[in-house]
Order: sequence, then structure tokens, then C-alpha cells
Amino acid sequence: MSEVFSQISFYLEFPFVRYALIVGVLIALCSSLLGVTLVLRRYSFIGTGLSNVAFGSTAIAAALTLTNNIILVLPVTVACALFLLRTGASVKVKGDAALAMIAAGSMAIGYLVMNVYSTSANLAGDVCTILFGATSILTLTMTNVRVSIALSVIVVAIFLFFYHKIFAVTFDEDFAAATGVRAKSYNMLLAVVTAVVIVLAMDLVGALLISALVIFPPMAAMSVFRSFRAVMICAVTVSVICAALGILVSIVAGTPVGSTIVAVNIGSFILFSLTGLVVRRLR
Repeated sequence: MSEVFSQISFYLEFPFVRYALIVGVLIALCSSLLGVTLVLRRYSFIGTGLSNVAFGSTAIAAALTLTNNIILVLPVTVACALFLLRTGASVKVKGDAALAMIAAGSMAIGYLVMNVYSTSANLAGDVCTILFGATSILTLTMTNVRVSIALSVIVVAIFLFFYHKIFAVTFDEDFAAATGVRAKSYNMLLAVVTAVVIVLAMDLVGALLISALVIFPPMAAMSVFRSFRAVMICAVTVSVICAALGILVSIVAGTPVGSTIVAVNIGSFILFSLTGLVVRRLR
């Protein structure tokens, strides 16, 4: 055990490891905050749908040889998030159907574009990197750290200042609107923030694993706690610890960063589920 701690201390001396920890923890914090609302509103699969959109947009940006693909990826993902919000209440296209169509269509178009226009000699490697995360989390710069800090401040500020409004919209949107809350505006705000977090999280865990950051911490918290505030605080705590632990384990053990973080989240979910079961039986 002492060897492990000495190894971790050694790696923490490198700036890129510290940058990875900071960005990973902040993205996990934002994902868990949004995840509580999304899970309670039965939109927990939106992370996978929007990440597939980001994958397709990334492929198109690569085909267009854009130096900064976020110029295309972010607006397209935000637009799809808003579209899903509008179609969620549609009679002709239900929210889950729209999400499935966008997810499958974006994945197919992205892979097709990469096959037709890719100039890389390792197409399979490029696709796998986007889908399951890259080592780019270990090549972050101070600019990436600053962007993550700014995003985290914005997300936390939104939840602090509009906590009661978000609570009302989450549990009963129609009642919230009837009492004067601008439910549509708050829905749009949450959709935009969700899209931004997902785009930034792609480098951490990859397109296919993003929904794990959104789903597992809130579900773990709901296994034990019942109040909205307690679930939110617990989800944030669990998500931050799992992200930090997953990054450290991946660096020491040489495992993929994204998959390791998700595996730690799964372990925490199992632990909290067992704890919740024991607590309910004791009552």
C-alpha cells in the first residue's frame, strides 16, 4: 500500500497529472449536478444521445479540416439539445423516439464521414479514441483547466441562484409554469448547459461513456437519500471522488481513463445500493 501512495505522490509532481485531476473532478461535478435533474425527469439517456451528436459533429469537423472542432461541435450539440427539449412534449415524435433517432443517425453519419473523408492511417484507432476516451486528458493545458473552472463556476452558480426554480421544473413542470415560473426558459438553460458539459466531457471518458457520469452518481445517491438537496449533495460528492480515484488508478495501473472512472462509479453504485437496502430493512 505504501508503494501505491509513493507512486501517486510521484505522479502528482507532474503538472499534466494535476491538470487531469482538476478537469476530471470539475467535469464530474457538473455532470452530477445536471444528472440529478435529468434522471428525475427521465432524460438520463440524453447524455448518450448528445454524445453521439458530438461524435458525428467531430467527424464532420475533421472532414472539413477545422483546426478547432469545438466551433462546429458545440453549436450543433446545443441545437440538438434544444430540439430534443421541444420534441419531448410532441404528440407525433415522443422524446425517447427523437432521442433514439438522433443518437443512431448521428453515430451512423459520423462513422460514414470518417470512412469516406478520413486521411488517417488508423481509422479504427481514431473512432475508438472518440468513443471510449483518449489520452488527451493527460495532455491538458492551463487553458483547458481555466475553461473547466469557468464552466464549473457557471453551472454551480446556476444551481445555487435558481435552485427553487429548477426544483419546481424538475418535479412538476406544468405546476411550475402555472405558478409563474418560466419553465421553458429554465428548460432551455439546462439543455444548453448539458450540451456544453457533454462536449467538454468527451475527452475525459469518450462519447459512449458520458452518460455514466450523468447517471451513476445520482442513482447511487437516490439509493440512500430521499430529499432533492441531499441527493444532489451526495451525487456531487460521489462523482468527484470517483473521478479523482478513477484518474489516479488509471495512471498507476495504466488502464484507460474513461473506462476506469466508469468502473469506479459502478462500484460506488453497488455499494450505495447495498447500503440503501440495509437502511430500508432496518426501518
